[in-house]
Amino acid sequence: MKKISLMLVLMVAIVLMAIVNLLIGSVEIPVADICRILLGDDSHEIWTNIIWKSRLPQVLTAIVAGAGLAVSGIQMQTVFRNPLAGPSVLGISNGSALGVAFVVLLSGKLGGVALSRLGYLGDAAISIAAIIGALAVMLLIVWVAQKVMGNVTLLIIGVMIGYLANAIIGVLKFLAPEEDVKSFVVWGLGSFSRVSGDEMMLFVGLMCILIPLSFLLVKPMNILLLGERYAANLGLNVRKARMLVILSSGILVAIVTAYCGPIMFIGLAVPHLARALFRSSDHRILMPATALCGALLALVCNFIARMPGFEGALPVNSVTALVGAPVIAAVIFSRRKSDVSE
Repeated sequence: MKKISLMLVLMVAIVLMAIVNLLIGSVEIPVADICRILLGDDSHEIWTNIIWKSRLPQVLTAIVAGAGLAVSGIQMQTVFRNPLAGPSVLGISNGSALGVAFVVLLSGKLGGVALSRLGYLGDAAISIAAIIGALAVMLLIVWVAQKVMGNVTLLIIGVMIGYLANAIIGVLKFLAPEEDVKSFVVWGLGSFSRVSGDEMMLFVGLMCILIPLSFLLVKPMNILLLGERYAANLGLNVRKARMLVILSSGILVAIVTAYCGPIMFIGLAVPHLARALFRSSDHRILMPATALCGALLALVCNFIARMPGFEGALPVNSVTALVGAPVIAAVIFSRRKSDVSE
């Protein structure tokens, strides 16, 4: 009962934080006018554009991206039974960055026109390149997962793929024009503000399908916690289960990275926050709890990144670490202290 109450509190906090994100920004819009705009009133064109084309897409993007990365993180930590494992541990996000690097860093060198100058067409090309790069690495990892038994071997291969991708990106940066390098660096800082219009609807729709589908893996994930030998004795096909969890996690990372950039801190840290808050290792509780915590943290970070006084928006990657790390550390330490006192 206590855990259900805590989940309800998180849901209410997400709704309140979403409202705060709609209210606060460089342009002050009264609450009554925001309500009228959301109900279809378009008498104030500037405010209508701000809400529908900027603030609301950022709110929805932050919610589903935060939830997706958090779920991906807990899946990786469960498969590898390693608290330091995260969405980027197998090099999938590095593959996404490599795909973007090929498109962004070589466009000015080969075609003479930097993608940063192509507007919507350039953004679409970057998203497609990110998805292709991530899926290519993910398919390689899934193929390797079928060939090797040990998680350590798979983890090492994933880390090596990440290093290889970063090395190629470094060479491309060295060869690319300065403007293209700047565009790539900006993409790498992460943002919830890149997704709007039809792209936003597609992104949110995909995540609303993929996140619930990942919950279907709760039972094999619970069994994997017992260890591979014990799981096999219980009749679980360990290789198949591991491959499905990696595939689920990889697709979530690929989609989020393509649309928002490599925002990996949420996936690494939020599962620890959920475990500390709910004091459970049961994935029937942890999966939805992690998704809710991830959505809430992403909304908080998006609000801070867009606070009045900042020109434009702060990099989401920096904000997630600056805000999230102290909060999560404080929660974990307070829970540990209460456990010791009990």
